[in-house]
Amino acid sequence: MLVDIPILFELGITASIGATVMLITNKFMLPGLLSWATMPETTLVKIRQQQQQRERPLFRFLASFADRRRGSAVLLVALVLLVAGWWKGADLTIGDNQAGAPEFWPDARYNQDIQAIVSNFFFGLDELTVIATMNADGCVDRDTMDRVDEFVWRMGNVPGVQVVRSLTNVMKQRTVGNSEGHPKFYSLPRYATGLASSLRGLELNTKLFNDHCDAIPVRILLADHRADTLLRATDAVKAYEAEFGRDGLHFELASGPAGVMAAVNESVRAAQWPMKAALFPAVALLTYFTFMSLPGTLCVLIPLALVSYLADSVMVMMGIGLKVSTLPVVALGVGVGVDYGIYLFARTQAFLRQGEPLKLAYYHALESSGTAVIFTATTLTIGVATWAFSALKFQADMGLLLAYMFFVNMIAALVLLPALAAWLVPADNS
Repeated sequence: MLVDIPILFELGITASIGATVMLITNKFMLPGLLSWATMPETTLVKIRQQQQQRERPLFRFLASFADRRRGSAVLLVALVLLVAGWWKGADLTIGDNQAGAPEFWPDARYNQDIQAIVSNFFFGLDELTVIATMNADGCVDRDTMDRVDEFVWRMGNVPGVQVVRSLTNVMKQRTVGNSEGHPKFYSLPRYATGLASSLRGLELNTKLFNDHCDAIPVRILLADHRADTLLRATDAVKAYEAEFGRDGLHFELASGPAGVMAAVNESVRAAQWPMKAALFPAVALLTYFTFMSLPGTLCVLIPLALVSYLADSVMVMMGIGLKVSTLPVVALGVGVGVDYGIYLFARTQAFLRQGEPLKLAYYHALESSGTAVIFTATTLTIGVATWAFSALKFQADMGLLLAYMFFVNMIAALVLLPALAAWLVPADNS
């Protein structure tokens, strides 16, 4: 909700309402339902005996990481993954990675039609409109129009730009028409009277200029709206404005569908790190208040941060760009993933306070909470992983990305948390 993007603000409100309702159902409705549940005492005794006698090989294996020797190996692997994630995550794209509609697979009919149009016609379906602002009656000022015409030529040579349309193109075409169609006259007239003549008869509804002729839209039709295409185009506009913008003439970004996409990409790029900077301190603060222990907070937070950081490299390998729809996934993964660490460390801390050594305490914590953690994570993972079979690429990408967040957060909590605890939370200091 701190991100200055309205749709994310609304998503934050919706998620907060959902979490509040979940809190009410878990803390009030569930105990009420359990109060009606009954079980014979003999059954309870039998269950307790079975739990005491049952050996859990998986939990015993996981508990072995609560040892400084084996835990060091886990921490080394985590460090290697962190470096690899930093190297791969540097290639993360802000925006769309594919041409056409990102909601569909590349072989979808709609995307195939777009590719055919762009490949076979001198035309683009993604329009970025730059507004050239100038003094009143700038349309009949030769120096101003020369600058606009040069801007049109510059943008036409940017890779990814299909065609550029503006008032200067029309004026040059009309000048040729006024000169018996001779191609050597395809240029802007030198004097105001000639410029005015080329404007004669043009109506405002052509949307080539406004009523005071102090604003001219320059329509830049792009081959696609991939992040690198938009970035090249907007960077070229900014570079030209920085070089030739002056009092009386400026090139303002941007309108049109592609212009909106470019603006959204810039907002996402600006919001990426502030969101994380707000998210993790908030989680750390609440976790500290839960355990009143700095080592406990680190044991819960570090695996969470590692998985979230590696999400960037996973998105690169999956060909998913960071955009409004994927930006909240990190927050969602942290919100769900922190539960695993809290469950495990809370039970471990309770057994440590009873005087048990760390390895045994973690084993007992797994016995009481490990099954719930594994069941919850597996259920969530399988549920969203089924989206991978969707005909919508967007849904398939989101399903795989969420499945990664849910499942790998569980693995990190089960394996990395005890390894950290072996160094940060010795049994005699708990």
